[in-house]
Amino acid sequence: MAGRSKEKEGGRRGRACVVVLGDIGRSPRMQYHALSLANQALLEVDIVAYGGSEPHGALLANPSIHLYIMKQWPTARQSLPRILILLLKPLVQFFTLLWFLCIKVPSPDIFIVQNPPSVPTLVAVKWASWLRNSSFVVDWHNFGYTLLGLSLGRNSHFVSLYKWFEKHYGKMADASLCVTRAMQHELAQNWGINATVLYDQPPDFFHPASLEERHKLFCRLNKELCQPLGFRDCVSNGTSLIGSHGQNETLFTNEVGPDIYLKRNRPALVVSSTSWTPDEDFGILLEAAVMYDRRVAAILGEDDSLDEDVVWKEISDGKQCLYPRLLFIITGKGPEKEKYEAKIKRLKLKRVAFRTMWLSAEDYPLLLGSADLGVCLHTSSSGLDLPMKVVDMFGCGLPVCAVSYSCIKELVRVDKNGILFSSSSELADELVV
Repeated sequence: MAGRSKEKEGGRRGRACVVVLGDIGRSPRMQYHALSLANQALLEVDIVAYGGSEPHGALLANPSIHLYIMKQWPTARQSLPRILILLLKPLVQFFTLLWFLCIKVPSPDIFIVQNPPSVPTLVAVKWASWLRNSSFVVDWHNFGYTLLGLSLGRNSHFVSLYKWFEKHYGKMADASLCVTRAMQHELAQNWGINATVLYDQPPDFFHPASLEERHKLFCRLNKELCQPLGFRDCVSNGTSLIGSHGQNETLFTNEVGPDIYLKRNRPALVVSSTSWTPDEDFGILLEAAVMYDRRVAAILGEDDSLDEDVVWKEISDGKQCLYPRLLFIITGKGPEKEKYEAKIKRLKLKRVAFRTMWLSAEDYPLLLGSADLGVCLHTSSSGLDLPMKVVDMFGCGLPVCAVSYSCIKELVRVDKNGILFSSSSELADELVV
C-alpha cells in the first residue's frame, strides 16, 4: 500500500475507499492505512465510517482524504427484542453501506474493509466492488464470529451463521491482510484464504514527550487529574491549590521561570487503554492495584489499622518513599466502564488512585509519551490478533506489561521490549519491582 501509485488515463489519480463499520476515531489502524494511501501511495482516499470520536488531526487536515459519515443505529431501538435487533440492524446497515459505496462516494479502484464486523460489511463491500468494478481487499483484525460468541456463546446458531458469512465472503476477496503470523496460518489452513501479514507500526506522532509537552498536557488535564472517582484518594488529597495560581504547577511538573522540572514526589503514571469489553478483564488490574497497596504497606511495616489520612498527610508534606503512589489513567469508551468505575469507588487504597477519561487523538500519544508504564489487558476473542495499543506504547518508548496469550510474543518480547503476566499477582510483582 505504501508504493507510489500510477496515474490513470487522462491524468486521474488512483482512488481507494476505506470502509469501517465502526467509529473511525476509534479505528487507528484504518486511519493509518488512509494516511499511508494518501501520503505514500499518492491516492485520493474516501473513508466510509461512523462518527462519534474525532479522528486524528493529520487525517482531517489531509486534502486527499475525504470522510463520509454514516448515521448510527438509533439507540432508541435497542429496546426492541434481541432477535429483531439481530435481524433488522444488519439489514439497515447493509442498505446504508450500499448507498454510500455505490452512490455517495466516487468510484474507487480499490475497497479496503476492516473485519470485524463481518456482517453485513463483507457482503456490502463485495457487492459494491462487483457493481463498480473495483478490487476488494479485506484487512483481518480478528474474527467477527469469535467476538459475537462472547455474548451469544460459541454454540449459538447465529454465531454459526455469522461464521459462514464471514468465511464465504472473506474468500471472495481479491487480496487479504492480517495482523499476525498466527492469523495468517489459521486463514490459510482452515479458511482457504492467503493473507499477507501487515504488522502495525506507530505513526510519527507517537514519540516520547518532551518536558514542555508533558507540562502543557498536564495543565490541560489538571482538573481531571485532581478529581477523584470516589470521595478522595492519595492523588486528590492536598492538591486543591495546584493550578489555582496560574498554569505553572501540575500534579507531575512545575514551571519556575524558563525551566520546567518533574516533581520529586510525583505519582508514578501508569496508562492502560481499554475498550471496556469482555475480552479485556479489567478486574486483573483492580486486583493488582489492591495487592500493590497491601504489599507496600507490609514492606514498610505499616499496621493495617493505620488510617490513610496519615499516609496522605505524609505524602502531601513531601515525605519521600521507595515505593511511589500509583496513578492509573484508564482511557477508552465501552459497555463495562460504569460497572468498573463503581468497583473502583468502593476500594479503600492508600497509595493507588484511578482516573478514567477519553482523550483527543492529539493528547493520547502525549499521555503515552509522558507515562512511566503501560498496561495492556487485551486477550483476544480468537487468540490470533495483537493489541495496537501496545504498538503505540512502543512508539512512545513506554515500557509495557501485557497479558500473556497465544500469539502476543509476536509483539512483546520478554525482557527486550516488555513483560508478560498471566495473573493479577504477577502484575502486582512487576508494579512493586
